[in-house]
Amino acid sequence: MRGVLLHGGFGTRLRPLTHTGPKQLIKVAGKPVSQWALEDLRDAGVRDVAIILGELGPERVVEYYGDGSWLGVRITYIYQGYPYGLAHAVYIAKDFVGDEPFVVYLGDNVLVEGIREYVKRFADSDADAMVLLTWVEDPRKFGVAEFDERGRLRRLVEKPKEPPSNYALVGVYFFRPPHIFRAIETLKPSWRGELEITDAIQKLIDWGLRVDCAVVRGWWKDTGTPNDILEANRLLLDYKYRETVVKGMVEEGARIEGRVFIEEGAVIKSGSVVRGPAYIGRNTVIGPSTYVGPYTSVGDNCRLVNVEVENSVIMDNVVLEDLGERIVDSLIGANARIKRRDRRPRGMQFIVGEHAAVEW
Repeated sequence: MRGVLLHGGFGTRLRPLTHTGPKQLIKVAGKPVSQWALEDLRDAGVRDVAIILGELGPERVVEYYGDGSWLGVRITYIYQGYPYGLAHAVYIAKDFVGDEPFVVYLGDNVLVEGIREYVKRFADSDADAMVLLTWVEDPRKFGVAEFDERGRLRRLVEKPKEPPSNYALVGVYFFRPPHIFRAIETLKPSWRGELEITDAIQKLIDWGLRVDCAVVRGWWKDTGTPNDILEANRLLLDYKYRETVVKGMVEEGARIEGRVFIEEGAVIKSGSVVRGPAYIGRNTVIGPSTYVGPYTSVGDNCRLVNVEVENSVIMDNVVLEDLGERIVDSLIGANARIKRRDRRPRGMQFIVGEHAAVEW
């Protein structure tokens, strides 16, 4: 089976973090969101993967992943350009997948328990397609499944005002050529001006082809907003980091509490506390006199001095210095610098884009 990882879109709901690069490269619990997806494909046995590139920073994706060998996969890059819809992104991978079954994975989605069992289920079946579903409280923001009296998939509705069920489409789809490509060729753009993958799958159902569905176990998260990023970070830190791992250095007088993952080259200086679950990236310096609280991820090559931070995501090459008050529930983009000059008390919450500088 081959994989198609979608890496396009403009990430408008995550600006300013996405002004300079794709949302899928935002680090969550120490890795870009799309790397969690790529590793999920690999661990499910899918080793040949096409990454569909959009208009926003495609060169950054190629620079980061290269040929994929360092992750144990073989990557082919396909440039989509303007996002004409998920169905269009799938269609341009036609030559890459050839006659093989394939799985489409949205690069901004995280499934904590992975897709291994669903890859096997589809491979062992005679289905022409399979979609993954999850129960959501408010399905109006998603593609939603409607079932017949026997519980079989009857219809897919994109962002309905009156949802036929609470089962929403997860951003993972399985297909066998050639029917899905024939279906996409018949599509017309939706009211959003896009070729909808839900419309293509509906064609398969209408043609009497077999479209299976499966409800995912565990949680699933679409990391489309700052709150989604923070929630995914919390969940991944809880699920993926089950014990303390110290590859860097913890100075005498520093304290590590709970489940903390400290990468090579990182230093926790005296007088500092890192309380897990937390992740500290490579060559990052924490302290002195610094507190990193639960559910915080700090990227590579950062420097945090005399600050307190918790429940936050800090990207690479960030400097936080002498802030006095605690930073909470924040996203801080790569290469940002935040420094406090006065000492008036205040609470602080930030969403700061790449290369920003904040002083007051």
